[in-house]
Amino acid sequence: MREFSLADHWELDQEHRRGVFNFRPHYANYLMITRMAHPNNEPYRSFRDISDLASGLSHSELVFQLGFKTKLVETTFDKPIDVWFGYTQNSFWQAGNRKASSPFRETNYQPELMAVTPLNFNLLGMRASLFSLGLVHQSNGQASTLSRSWNRIFALIGLERAGFTVLGRVWKRVNEPANDDNNPDIVDYMGRGDLSVTYRSNGNDYSALLRRNFSTNRGAAQLSWAFPLVGHFKGYVHYFSGYGQSLVDYNYYQNVLGIGLLGTF
Repeated sequence: MREFSLADHWELDQEHRRGVFNFRPHYANYLMITRMAHPNNEPYRSFRDISDLASGLSHSELVFQLGFKTKLVETTFDKPIDVWFGYTQNSFWQAGNRKASSPFRETNYQPELMAVTPLNFNLLGMRASLFSLGLVHQSNGQASTLSRSWNRIFALIGLERAGFTVLGRVWKRVNEPANDDNNPDIVDYMGRGDLSVTYRSNGNDYSALLRRNFSTNRGAAQLSWAFPLVGHFKGYVHYFSGYGQSLVDYNYYQNVLGIGLLGTF
């Protein structure tokens, strides 16, 4: 298995360049069975009679995430700046909730546009490898009181050292007209940035994702472990605690444990 590097993942040098319009992995692609501690029934009460659904939403779901990125422009204005488009879709399926006709509780859609350039200097004892500026939209495609969406401008820096990869990101929400904003307080719960740390060793990936708004003391932590299984698949164990597991739950505290498969295509 090829060793992970940001240079390869983002085609940061001539050795790793593959040209434009080639589809590549972006965020993790996975399928897993999850168990929620306390399903959030409240947003759905206006649309169905929860009292008829055997204690409401099921604690268990099938959750999958699929996505890709592709380079749109290589070497912008004769500078080492590439422009990428990324797309990620995260779905939460109440597959075992037959009394509710096994609905998809929510699907989150996330297209983004990113300008990426290589770096090469030491920072905090690690090597800074890339810097990115981008625009990301995230929404759940719903209407009425279930609708959730927001747009952000973000800056990201990527660091590496001896099996460790650190991605630090800060963002600024692009405000929407007050009458169109379904979640005006989303930053209070989702914060103004996140930190992702991954350690890779012998085919195992140990990852942590942290978010926090220090003004409101709200945020989330996500821990995951991917381990060798067979071919292009790894076993995947995932634990989430905090706000924003899905967009409809951006202001709802949730604990979720999942196990499944991670694709390494």
